[in-house]
Amino acid sequence: MPELITSRSVIQVRPVAGTTIGARVTGIDLAQPIGDEEFSAILKALGEHEVLCFPSQPIGPQALRNFSMLFGALQITPIGQMPGLPDVSILSNIMVNGLNVGIPDAGQSWHTDMTYNKVPGFVNILVAQKVPMRNGKALGATEFANAQAACADLPKDLLARLEGMTATHNVNKFWEHMRREKGSTRPPMTPEQRAKHPPSTHPVLLTHPITGRKVLYVNPGFTERIEQLSADESERMLQQLYDHVLQPKYRYVHEWTVGDVLLWDHLGTWHNAIDDYAPHEHRLMIRCQVMADRIFDPEFIRATFASK
Repeated sequence: MPELITSRSVIQVRPVAGTTIGARVTGIDLAQPIGDEEFSAILKALGEHEVLCFPSQPIGPQALRNFSMLFGALQITPIGQMPGLPDVSILSNIMVNGLNVGIPDAGQSWHTDMTYNKVPGFVNILVAQKVPMRNGKALGATEFANAQAACADLPKDLLARLEGMTATHNVNKFWEHMRREKGSTRPPMTPEQRAKHPPSTHPVLLTHPITGRKVLYVNPGFTERIEQLSADESERMLQQLYDHVLQPKYRYVHEWTVGDVLLWDHLGTWHNAIDDYAPHEHRLMIRCQVMADRIFDPEFIRATFASK
């Protein structure tokens, strides 16, 4: 098992077998303050494996918030906020007095969070508090796709064509997809909500700030079109890229256990929350979404890895 040795910890990183993505991380207590060397080791592992599971660490909302803020500024979501901590959100199908205690249908389609922002998302961090079970099997898994590995396997002529292209991302596309095709009870976005989140443009090929590798930075949830192509050409190209990334060899399914802390990289992955559980089978997660406001700063990268 690979070890990342710091002055305070011996962090073990065990890659998930049979896939290009995912690792289990032990040897560190996320409820305690994280030192510079430990954070550098975690960030290094994140760049290499993209999805990190810290098992048996049922940290609470404040500890989750403290850990998440190491990676960047936290996004405040318009729904599902935890009382008193608006940048911590609740994902749950539990209802109390006829009202949802959190967001009941978050992430139930392939997407990458926050690509619709001018400053996009960097990481998500979730803590599993309740996991639905049926006949001894955990339900409500989260599936991931490795857009960084998939990009490396694209034909060189296609990569050359995509170089310099940009794509438009729109939060309302995913929102309406959930209402139209997933039976979501969420109301339409208000004009005020849409004004706060106008469409944003990002490179189709993004250079990952940790690895320096190219990433396919489009996703089925939020990407509307490639700007340099006609509408029809864009649709065909995006579908080709989606089909490529979603090949089984780039995918990994994380089956949750209560106490899992899952950290994943939005820049290099897509994810999909699998909704295979019934309303009476309760799923409860707490979440922080972290913006990419620091990770593209060369000085932040230099300072973070200075001791490595």
